[in-house]
Amino acid sequence: MLGAVVALVLIGLLFVYSASYYSAEITYNNKYFFLTKQAIGAAVGLVAMLVATQIKLEFIKKLWIVGVVLSAVLLALVFVPGISIENYGARRWIGVGSFSMQPSEIAKFAYVLFCAVCMSKLDTSKLRSFLPQIGVGVLFCGLIIAEPNMSITMCVALLMIIMLFLGGMKWKYFLLMLIPLVVAVPVLIFIEPYRLQRLLAFIDPWASPKDEGYQLIQSLYALGSGGWFGVGLFNSRQKFRFLPFAESDFIFSVIGEELGLMGCLIVFALYLIVIVRGVRIAVNSKDKFSCYLAGGISAVVAVQSLLNFAVVTGSIPPTGLPLPFISYGGTSLVVFMTAMGVLLNLSSKVYENDLGAKLWIT
Repeated sequence: MLGAVVALVLIGLLFVYSASYYSAEITYNNKYFFLTKQAIGAAVGLVAMLVATQIKLEFIKKLWIVGVVLSAVLLALVFVPGISIENYGARRWIGVGSFSMQPSEIAKFAYVLFCAVCMSKLDTSKLRSFLPQIGVGVLFCGLIIAEPNMSITMCVALLMIIMLFLGGMKWKYFLLMLIPLVVAVPVLIFIEPYRLQRLLAFIDPWASPKDEGYQLIQSLYALGSGGWFGVGLFNSRQKFRFLPFAESDFIFSVIGEELGLMGCLIVFALYLIVIVRGVRIAVNSKDKFSCYLAGGISAVVAVQSLLNFAVVTGSIPPTGLPLPFISYGGTSLVVFMTAMGVLLNLSSKVYENDLGAKLWIT
């Protein structure tokens, strides 16, 4: 698993440079602008990952309340003028000077930790045992959708469902909870005109090739041009300011164009290794807390990567969601690498041999 994570980070560095050097040269007069910032994020993430492998699990468990409160405060600060950063009509970042961060990236893993602690103590036969997890999940979803950021809201909502499933919620309670969620999705789409336009563009992107359908069309051009083995590393044509957000949300399109279907399958395989090994750690954990925490971390990687793949291939309506470990974004990279350190930490506790030495199943 560690090898797969490192490989994904290195692929990310390579393709952040490939996808961004042209636009970075024009915008910042420095073709290494995005690569430099991503490399700094990777270095910080590596240190954080190594530290996380050595932290005692009891200390991590004690951070559950701090994580929820801090995440809620950071998500609220997104709406404070002077601290929040607005891009393309959305307030999803906070920053001071040259430093900026996206609180929703932290909130996802804080929610997993909160659920892992709560569910390791609850009585799964009673609905009220799940009310704190549902309440915090709804709170986070409400703050994130207000930014607005429907993609991360979907990610957190799906994560909430997965965590409640792992915790053993009965099916009748699931149905009661899913009804308002199913109703909320079309309501959220129709109350915001741009979301409805994106849905229509997803149904027929060529009906508005210069407006809402433009991004998806350019993504499909990139993937289609790649064929089996791609047009060659650094030879993408769509990154020359045809494909918006080529270094971030749609970086997988550039990977598909330059490395082709075979390159895409390699990336799929690396994510599959991380997810499967994470699930294996969860299944073989000796206590509920470790099981739920490992399962939740694996779920975040699975949900976010699958949603990104679905967006760039036109399988779901286009929305902004970074690809874990690969897309440009320091906050996302550091947080995901730290979470992998926690997962490796959990793996070291799964089995011990007769001499008492830790056996890393990953």
